[in-house]
Amino acid sequence: MKRLMILPIIALTVFFNQPEVYAKGGGEKTVMVGGAAMYPSKNIVENAINSKEHTTLVAAVKAAGLVETLQGDGPFTVFAPKNAAFDKLSEGTVGTLLKPENKSQLTSVLTYHVVAGNFDSKSLMKEIKQGKGKATMKTVQGGKLTFMMDGNDLWVMDGNGNKAKVTIKDVYQKNGVIHVIDTVLLP
Repeated sequence: MKRLMILPIIALTVFFNQPEVYAKGGGEKTVMVGGAAMYPSKNIVENAINSKEHTTLVAAVKAAGLVETLQGDGPFTVFAPKNAAFDKLSEGTVGTLLKPENKSQLTSVLTYHVVAGNFDSKSLMKEIKQGKGKATMKTVQGGKLTFMMDGNDLWVMDGNGNKAKVTIKDVYQKNGVIHVIDTVLLP
């Protein structure tokens, strides 16, 4: 009898210790990102501003003047670097990019993280399979990203060979989908 009571507790512990926690909110299935629920009925910007792990990205989007664009109809697939990803950049890089005189460079970096269309992990994995282990997609910036799998992990590689791991996938939005990544991609 004790064993039967322990099993549900173990199952709940495992579920709530996952990086992707699904919850019901207002009748919507949500994903928790940065301590906040991401609602499929909201757009990319409306959700991102609530994530404590994406404050640098949100500040950069505002500085680049991309808020209106990312609130548009889309659809967009956004590979959203966490604050820790920006912290990996050389000291002073983020501060330099946020300066008004570097707006075009910042815009280039940010739009390099966006692919036009709605590509959830299943569609990305299908593209990878069709490409015999790799898939390449054009970004809104005009550059290319390469996608690959390593075991069950989805990875994105920029044109310089830097790789970012998708840490949270399929965060559905009203105007697309977000995949959280652990490294800033550079054109």
